[in-house]
Amino acid sequence: MEDKRAESLSMSARVSELARLLRSGGQTDEQLAVVLHDAHECDIAAALELLDVRQRARLYRLLSVERLGDVFAYVSDAGKYLRELPQEQAADIVEAMDADDAVDALETVSPELRSALMEKLDPESQHDIRLICSYQPDEIGSAMSTNFVSINRHLSVKQAMRALIAQAEENDNISTLFVSDDDGSFYGAIALKDLIVAREDTALDSLISRHFPAVLAHEQIEACLDRLRSYAEASIPVLGEKRRVIGVITTDDIVEAVDDAMGDDYAKLGGLTGEEDLHEPLKTSLKKRLPWLIILLFLGMGVSSVVGLFESVVSQVALIVCFQSSGMFGFCIVKPPFLCCVLSAYHNFARDASQPNPSSAAISSPCGVISTAIPSSSFPA
Repeated sequence: MEDKRAESLSMSARVSELARLLRSGGQTDEQLAVVLHDAHECDIAAALELLDVRQRARLYRLLSVERLGDVFAYVSDAGKYLRELPQEQAADIVEAMDADDAVDALETVSPELRSALMEKLDPESQHDIRLICSYQPDEIGSAMSTNFVSINRHLSVKQAMRALIAQAEENDNISTLFVSDDDGSFYGAIALKDLIVAREDTALDSLISRHFPAVLAHEQIEACLDRLRSYAEASIPVLGEKRRVIGVITTDDIVEAVDDAMGDDYAKLGGLTGEEDLHEPLKTSLKKRLPWLIILLFLGMGVSSVVGLFESVVSQVALIVCFQSSGMFGFCIVKPPFLCCVLSAYHNFARDASQPNPSSAAISSPCGVISTAIPSSSFPA
């Protein structure tokens, strides 16, 4: 625990120091470039929040388009910073990002700016972004990345290495290579380590794992989360039509999906329809919840009035309070069986109390739940 706290403090210190250097103005561009070269993209992204527009403009000038793409991948509201840039530079940054990160960034800008940026992207980036956007938010395809390496099953080990090197310039997710058959369908996967240590005369087919796990693009995310976690692979292929690999689900994607699912579950425990409700405007929240709160207020007043009729009974036997409803749905759905027992007991009390010289009235319930005695004097005549 102490190590984690120290690591967190160390990260905070790095971000603060980075922001201080960018704000101070005492560093030359060359000196800042050296500092930024050694800084992690996550720290730079956190430092953006501590800078003003002028200071961020200097930062944009010192970083390359590819580096800014990596930085914006760590930002939750990339649109805030994309709007500060010329459209040409903003489009280049989006183009340098992985397709799934680019989709997240474009969702934070206005529809007009989104259309303008999309028109400036190269055809391959446009295709990848539109492919991910074509799936519903709860489908695997909407969470996949198009950053993967694919080779043909009939290559030699040497040819496979050349194909890997050629694709690695654009796709840096190379820990697992996905193998396709002649018709383009998914055939298996090869671990990068196995390909590196293999001899040149080794048959590529002997390195291929034919039963490598895969998911379909239209599968529901929550339905296959447990399966994805159980395999513990760095990348799992996503299959489209004709079982062709169209993307991959990485460990980061799985962690993000699990976090989103848990966030929605916790939000629903708090009476919200989803985690996004935590960030909705106050006016919208009041409009959605105020009618129900008013209904619950009057229902609560009704329940209190009913309980008040038997105040003398409750004062003698506090156990009866356990049968009181704690909410509207509990009162209307969950509690009726218990209330029937209690009301039956009240009926028996009244009947026994009408008999001459009763010393006590025994509660007898048809449900067999209550078995005790209450002085008959507790009931109103």
